[in-house]
Amino acid sequence: MIRLLIIDDHEMVREGLKAILMTEPDFSIVGDAATAVQALELIERLQPDIALLDVRLPDSSGIEVCRTVTERFPETAVIILTTFTDETLVAECIQAGARGYIVKDIERFDLKRSIRAVARGEGAIDPKAAAVLMTQLRRAPQTNPELSLESLSSQQLVILRFVAQGLSSREIAKKLYLSENTIKGYVQEILHRLNVKNRTEAVMVAVKHGWL
Repeated sequence: MIRLLIIDDHEMVREGLKAILMTEPDFSIVGDAATAVQALELIERLQPDIALLDVRLPDSSGIEVCRTVTERFPETAVIILTTFTDETLVAECIQAGARGYIVKDIERFDLKRSIRAVARGEGAIDPKAAAVLMTQLRRAPQTNPELSLESLSSQQLVILRFVAQGLSSREIAKKLYLSENTIKGYVQEILHRLNVKNRTEAVMVAVKHGWL
């Protein structure tokens, strides 16, 4: 069961998300909040698996809330759910620890699939937001010049490219005719070699170094 907390200052949005998600047998809506203060209190008390967080709240920036949750409650993954795709905003949310960034366009991007991906330890970035993020990252200077393509094997680089496309371990396994556990092992080794915490950060490093 994936335990979800919804954080948005608009009641209609919160109720709409509940209606969409509560019908799924593996989702449990443990609560909702309209402000940053309420959100942090509920996260501390309820310890949800995933917090769906609007980037604009009346009493704080969603980025700050995300950063606080990542630092104080690392067991709760944050998915930013917003209408904005500004490249600086997307990058700041990812750098603050967000495991997902989804634009509020449910027909265009599968919210449920994204939630399940994050629950599995994967990342989930809306294709439009991903394109914006990669444009900015390609302009940014390399943060670790010691890294090179030789840091990864050819197989790891192939897998990282599939990760950048948003494919799950299961989907990558099917494409490469390998087991899902084998792909997960490759991904963990990629994270270790790049010294990053999750798939999203790995993709960011690869883009900054011009590997993708």
